[in-house]
Amino acid sequence: MPRPRASRAIENALGRWGFARIAGVDEVGRGSLAGPVMAGAVVLDPEHHIPGLRDSKVLSAAERERLCREIMRHGLGWSVATVEPAEIDRVNIHRASLQAMRQALLGLVPLPDLALVDAFRIPGLPIAQRGVVHGDARSASIAAASIVAKVLRDRLMSELHASDPRYGFDRHKGYATPEHLRALSTYGYSAAHRRSFRPASLFDAVENAAGTAEDTPSDR
Repeated sequence: MPRPRASRAIENALGRWGFARIAGVDEVGRGSLAGPVMAGAVVLDPEHHIPGLRDSKVLSAAERERLCREIMRHGLGWSVATVEPAEIDRVNIHRASLQAMRQALLGLVPLPDLALVDAFRIPGLPIAQRGVVHGDARSASIAAASIVAKVLRDRLMSELHASDPRYGFDRHKGYATPEHLRALSTYGYSAAHRRSFRPASLFDAVENAAGTAEDTPSDR
């Protein structure tokens, strides 16, 4: 099945209205059980076409790495921001995602004239913005932002794996794969896990078993 290519049609139309520096922004890691949510913001150079920009989810790891290098080399600007698990647990994942996207956009120097946001509207953003439904598949700038965020988050999860290899973060990047859930049933949460993300059928059973064992008098 052909993979749809993100285009610059939206950016070009807005450019005709006078918006010269248009940023795409997107987040990754929203549904992960561990690790941060990370947002990327990218301003592409309208004079430099980067072929192959697509939603990061339909690209291979090698394709994402190659495109990330192209974006960083030839884009007019890029920025990433992370919100860590403790903050995700405190404010909830939706607010954390919006916070990460706002921080990524505000990290661009100079600030863009307008931000294209994948689906959402970002509160408290001091620049013009437009939400684009399925933006990572339609807008080249949003697709580029999703690629940069995905590559850098995957690298971070591999670093977490190097410091704690029990969970296999280098393979599943913190998502709820059977391998990850088995590791969680064995080792419990790590500092990298989001306490508010609870597969109840697994963790309630594990914690109930642990509580029963603690309540049972020891013969030793």
